[in-house]
Amino acid sequence: MAAFRARIGVSALVDVHTHFMPDRLLAKVWAYFDAAGPLVGREWPIAYRADEQRRLEVLRSFGVRAFTAMLYPHKAGMARSLNDWAADFAARTPDCLHTATFYAEPSAADDVRRALDQGARVFKCHVQVGGFDPRDPQLDEVWGQLAEARVPVVTHCGSGPVPGAYTGPGPIGAVLDRHPGLRLVVAHLGLPEYTDFLALAERHTEVMLDTTMAFTHFVEEIAPFPREALPRLADLGDRVLLGTDFPNIPYSYADALESMEARTGLGPEWLRAVCHDNAARLFGLG
Repeated sequence: MAAFRARIGVSALVDVHTHFMPDRLLAKVWAYFDAAGPLVGREWPIAYRADEQRRLEVLRSFGVRAFTAMLYPHKAGMARSLNDWAADFAARTPDCLHTATFYAEPSAADDVRRALDQGARVFKCHVQVGGFDPRDPQLDEVWGQLAEARVPVVTHCGSGPVPGAYTGPGPIGAVLDRHPGLRLVVAHLGLPEYTDFLALAERHTEVMLDTTMAFTHFVEEIAPFPREALPRLADLGDRVLLGTDFPNIPYSYADALESMEARTGLGPEWLRAVCHDNAARLFGLG
């Protein structure tokens, strides 16, 4: 990792897609991956299975100066307690960007308002796991609040690794048409609908993309990024952010970054923006 940082000319990284959550919930997430559940669809060993403190030490050892605590409810009634846990985690973990979440339920707008009042700086929305339509009227005020607050929301809205009822560019695209100021961060570059989500970002100037798992051998063998689309990704270089899915990845952290470096061929300036500068600017990290 030190060699990678030296090659692209940064002393540190900012990772906008890492997972920290209550131990009991994380254990259930890991058990789901271990069982190759329906939303996983394949064998998926967890590379960084360790207790919370050890995971923090490992992530920092990679040179990550700021990261998120992506957590998400899979049913109604979970979001507020998850947000309370995340607020406490951020308070005791200064290098974590205070993260919050929501679910399509009657309390959604109040939950988001409460999380914003607690100091949330980024939200996670998981359309696939939540199984809800982002166009649900219960979420209209949520999207409006986030757009007005200019708080980014990292959203798993692509149809990888397996499609959900409301994944793909259509549903979330309709949200953006209604809330064009929404700072939506499309997780995983929108895999496998890469070009559709590139088009969404080209159409909406506040839309960003994160690189989570993209370009790795694990993903390339099932959903390769189209090489003819690399110039478009290069043109969006100021709106692409590093994401990794740490600790829930089936390969090393270094593999993720080296694969991106090798398979994009977009050079150190682009990588420097993606791995540090864009997120530092977005979150005012200096």
